[in-house]
Amino acid sequence: MNTRILFPRLLVACFALCVTATVVAQSSESDSRQTRAALDANGGMRLETDISTPPVSEERRPRMIGAVPTLPAGPVVTSRFDHLLLSAIQSHLGSPYYYTGTGPDSFDCSGFVWRTFQEAGFDFSRGPARSYWATFAAPNKDEQYKFGTLVFFSGLAHVGIVADEHGFYHSSRHHGVIYSPFNDYWLSRIDGFRRVPVDSIPVPAASAKPRVARPAIITQAVEDNQR
Repeated sequence: MNTRILFPRLLVACFALCVTATVVAQSSESDSRQTRAALDANGGMRLETDISTPPVSEERRPRMIGAVPTLPAGPVVTSRFDHLLLSAIQSHLGSPYYYTGTGPDSFDCSGFVWRTFQEAGFDFSRGPARSYWATFAAPNKDEQYKFGTLVFFSGLAHVGIVADEHGFYHSSRHHGVIYSPFNDYWLSRIDGFRRVPVDSIPVPAASAKPRVARPAIITQAVEDNQR
């Protein structure tokens, strides 16, 4: 009778002892892992049992989808007149083309040149592109791609205002007043340059109230010869 009572009790005691030993072993193993430290990617200490998480800066880094378009840098302007001229040009970007138009809201190529110089404070006679070629002197080589120089194309049928060595502003027949790069199309059609002599005269006050600048419009499309 005593053996029948003692045997089940021994089984229960053995089972409890096994469970206790297992819990202690797991706890010891966990403690052992937590005490082993390692250096993370930033040189800091972390436990091997820790879950590695990306730095906050990586989590907040914006995702880049596709290439970011690069807009042309603005022309280098140094004089007061250059600032007035650039402001006048920017105020008309996006205006439509209109043959013989002189603004203030639509232009042909020579009308756009005349209007912007007028608004910047320099007066000269309005005429076709060919008349500007005959009126003004050719610039030095280092001034050909200087901001404000006039550039002529296609047998003196078209004129624009140089921004820098990368491009120019003009009134395009198909796109209106825009910035265009000196790509192969335009470079192959350049007749030459003329420099309006603004550096040799006092700059008068602007003849028109400055308009709000419009967003820049850029095109690389091939365009027809324009008048």
